[in-house]
Order: sequence, then C-alpha cells, then structure tokens
Amino acid sequence: MGVRRSSIVFATAFSAAALWAAGPGASLARAQPAGGVCQLQGVANISPPLTGTSQSFAYNFTGMLGTGAMGSCQSNVAGAPTMGTVSAGIQLQETVTLTNTRPGVCTNGFCDDRITACTSSSQCPPVVTTIQGPVLYQEPIPQGSGSCGSSTTAGMALVVWNDGKNTVIDYTTTGALAAVQLQGTVIASMTLTLVASSVPAGYTAPPTYVINTDESAFPVGEQSLALLTFSPTTPDQNCETVGVSAANINGVVGVGRAP
Repeated sequence: MGVRRSSIVFATAFSAAALWAAGPGASLARAQPAGGVCQLQGVANISPPLTGTSQSFAYNFTGMLGTGAMGSCQSNVAGAPTMGTVSAGIQLQETVTLTNTRPGVCTNGFCDDRITACTSSSQCPPVVTTIQGPVLYQEPIPQGSGSCGSSTTAGMALVVWNDGKNTVIDYTTTGALAAVQLQGTVIASMTLTLVASSVPAGYTAPPTYVINTDESAFPVGEQSLALLTFSPTTPDQNCETVGVSAANINGVVGVGRAP
C-alpha cells in the first residue's frame, strides 16, 4: 500500500509530535487530530554498511516506544496503549501447527490404524501427526538506497503494544545526514515467511504467518509521522574508512487521523 502524502495529515501529525516534544507535562487532551505520540529508541542494522557512496542496502530495526526520557506514550484516544516494541526486517518466533507425515506400515495384516486390512504396506494410508511448536518467521526486509549523506528507504514495521495488540505500518523514510523523516500508513496486516531451517527435522510448517492490525486505538488508514535522528553506534563508523553497519535511531513518532 502506498504512503499517502496529504499535507494536512503531515501538518497535523507534526503538530502532535511537536506538542509531545514540548515536554512530559504537555497534554494531548485538546489536541487534534485524534491519535498519539511516543518517543522511539532503537537500533538499525544495515547491510551492506552505509558509506560516502550511494548504493542499495537492506536493514532491520528493533526499538522501544514510550520508555525514554519523555516517558510513556500520550494519546487523546481513550484506552490507547502507553508503550510497545517496534520491529522491521527481523525474525520472530511463532508457535504453529507442525505436521509429520510418514508412509503407513502393514503389520500382522493391519495398517497403523489397526482398522485397515492389508497384505503390504503400500495398501496403508500415510500416518499424519501434528504438534504445536515454535518456528521462526521472517518479517519483510526494508530496502533502501543512498549514502551517509542522504538516503531513502521503504518497508513495513510491526508495533506490539503493551496491551498485547498489534499495529502494522507501511512506511517510507527520507534521510539527510543525521536527520530522518518517516511517513507511513497503518495497514491491515503483515505477512511473514517461514525460515525453513527453524523447522524440526521430519516436520513441515505453514509457509507464511500473518499478523493483523488489531489495536483499535490506531485503526487501519491512520497516518504516521516520525522525526528521527541517526547516529552510528560506535565512533569508528565514520562512513569513509569504516561504513555504518549499526546506528542508533531516536526521535518522536506520531500516529493519528485528521478530524
């Protein structure tokens, strides 16, 4: 789903973020539009590392919402969550149905089910066993193009809130030196793909796993804006002799809708 770049939505989301950035004492009770803002703190891992030369790259990200110096997330939506985790491009462990299928065996004139009569194992139905077990699924991996000086990226992020609900955001970013601006839209779901090596020997698992947006405070179609800063996690990553492979991402994220 493409990002809608409505100037009205952008301006109102920016206003909400600016209000929260004014300090923990600020209140969204009278702010418009309906929505919420959170401080974001996290780390992005970039491959290949960013350098002074423009190139294509991929990355993953993990972070926390509502746990920094600004305190819990604020919202003028009743019952909205106050903190959460956010990820993009990582592998998640999920518990699913694992299936083992083996050929049937004829023993003493009967198949494994002890009902089907047989004279050879070829006459027996397969034996199917299912269990519930954990395997890994890969989130869509964000892609980008650019350098340490400027870049653009696109991806999908998953927010898991402290009330156990989820929000999926389809987003784009534009970066210029240390500043990163993100615009996005809340979408219905994220489809993850199975990491085959995580499946126990002899079993199969569903090839995909779908996580749906189910946080009612931030429904499908709402807009997101983030004003972020980008800084290497270690001082040796100077973009020229050592590329930036890991970066701290910090800032303010707003999610909301126009009145």
